[in-house]
Amino acid sequence: MKAPLLRRSDGQAGPGKWLRGIAVATAAAAFLTASGAFSTGDAPLAVRAAYWCALIALGYVWGSAVARLFFAGGRLRTGFPWLDVLLASLVMSVPLTGVVWAASAYAFGGSPDLAGLPYYFGPVFAISVALTAINMLIEMRQDGPAGEPAAEPPRFLERLPLKLRGAAVWAVEAEDHYLRLHTSKGQDLILMRLADAVAELEGIEGAQVHRSWWVARDAIVAARRGDGRATLTLKDGAEVPVSRTYAGALRDRGWI
Repeated sequence: MKAPLLRRSDGQAGPGKWLRGIAVATAAAAFLTASGAFSTGDAPLAVRAAYWCALIALGYVWGSAVARLFFAGGRLRTGFPWLDVLLASLVMSVPLTGVVWAASAYAFGGSPDLAGLPYYFGPVFAISVALTAINMLIEMRQDGPAGEPAAEPPRFLERLPLKLRGAAVWAVEAEDHYLRLHTSKGQDLILMRLADAVAELEGIEGAQVHRSWWVARDAIVAARRGDGRATLTLKDGAEVPVSRTYAGALRDRGWI
């Protein structure tokens, strides 16, 4: 299974992406400072602010580096966004846990205790998951998934004479071994079988209406029935007969 691509297939972050990340990090630092999260509420506000701003800034820089490696080329590592969030957060949290452990002892006047180191991993991992998920959701909403590749134009258009290039094909009429092209830029003849032309016109809404005619739906300006037969009038004034062989299918499609 191929992993899906993000819209930025080169994996490079644009200014907007960096600004969104900084905004999320700033909001997170403000929230953690104000709430006194993870037993920091007893510390003075200035100490809490410096502590959380420093850790979130460091985490943002490290997290951005991990994300660029983890999503190399803009490709999700596993193909499942939430699993990628968890794995990336795990990679971020392992070294950050040591940093937070040391910073906490320095900021709050304690001494580093190796026995307490494992207890920092849970909070660090939780914050990493939350911030990574928020950034991913914002990016998915802003950028969206990679679009589908544009459909190839009908092959028949490559056969148009130079003077008709770029024209809308209205109808193709068989004349002996040739085809008369009715287009928005006029008419011309090419050497080709109608059956081959119909196959190459796939991609344009149209239908064969007679053994000698293929007509585009948008080219029809009028349809009339009389004497047991139907006739289509095209934009260039051509009158196209509809044979009984094709009349039923055209009625079902609402053409006549």
